[in-house]
Amino acid sequence: MKKLSMIFMFLMLATMSVFAKSVGIAMPETHVLRWIKDGESLVKEVEKRGYKGLLQYGNADQAQQNQQIQSFLTQGAKILIVGNVNDGVVSVVNEAARDKVVVVAYDRIIQGTTNYSAYITFNNYKVGTLQGQAIESALNLGAATTAAPKYITLFAGSPTDANANFFYQGAMDVLNPYIKKGVLKVIGPYPETYKDTANFQRIATENWSGTLAKTRMENLLNNDAAKITLDAVLAPNDTLGRAIIEACKADAKYKSKLPVVTGQDAEFDSALSIKNGEQYMTVFKDTAKLSEAAVILADAIANGKTPEIPGAILAEGDLKEIGYTGTGYVPAYLLDPIGVTKENIIIPVNAGFYTAEEAAKLK
Repeated sequence: MKKLSMIFMFLMLATMSVFAKSVGIAMPETHVLRWIKDGESLVKEVEKRGYKGLLQYGNADQAQQNQQIQSFLTQGAKILIVGNVNDGVVSVVNEAARDKVVVVAYDRIIQGTTNYSAYITFNNYKVGTLQGQAIESALNLGAATTAAPKYITLFAGSPTDANANFFYQGAMDVLNPYIKKGVLKVIGPYPETYKDTANFQRIATENWSGTLAKTRMENLLNNDAAKITLDAVLAPNDTLGRAIIEACKADAKYKSKLPVVTGQDAEFDSALSIKNGEQYMTVFKDTAKLSEAAVILADAIANGKTPEIPGAILAEGDLKEIGYTGTGYVPAYLLDPIGVTKENIIIPVNAGFYTAEEAAKLK
């Protein structure tokens, strides 16, 4: 009997140990390809460190993601890494805080609460800066004149994703001086900053939907931009950039020359488009490094250590705003993004960002 009791206790302790080492990984969706890669990378990184990775995708549905996170908590996860769908995640984050679970917001800040441990992302203001600088360079805006202005239309990301604000602001801080000089003309709505909520909503793209972006671009081409030729389109990510290019390619005015179209995420289809001279640029965010950094961060916090993350800085000064949740600040750790054009498309290739088959098509 005593032997059976000892076996039972051993099994209980082993089970508790597995639960204590579980990490819940909640990713928002799969229709933007980078989230699939992120989820897979995060599982690899937690398993390297002896944790059990529990991965779920939220299908762009916050109620569904909340159920997934509650399931992680039920399974005993003591660390959560969350790329949330929208602010509706706050209720389960607060629940996790009550249970003293370490929660790291992954590449999307969780707004409306400070009841979590940290936020890790790329320098999203710089992402926008790189997009704006690419347009500035490609259109040679420094030499543009009011007599022969350049024409641009503006797109922003999902209004429920706080990163969209920083992407947009980074780009517009580069472009606004040219708009004010009259050498760059905006076709369609023009929010000077993301804080112009009414106009920002008009250029925002719900759930980062390529379908919505294509429809809006088609409407622009048939209406506001019907009598002019656009020189550039500020597109915040690759999914939207490719959709915008599709719409332009159906317009006779752009058969021989497409506008300069920006992007972000270095998705393979966009990298190939850049190589083929269609999409102008993307921003490479090495999500394998982000995944590694997120796990280093979460592991350090869980073990009461000061995070030391290679290649990341703690957001301070003006950048501290990246960690503002609307109710206060959380520690925000930032990695550096890289602007990629046809000239340096080899950078994400050499980083092992693509499959061998994809990489061969980009070399």
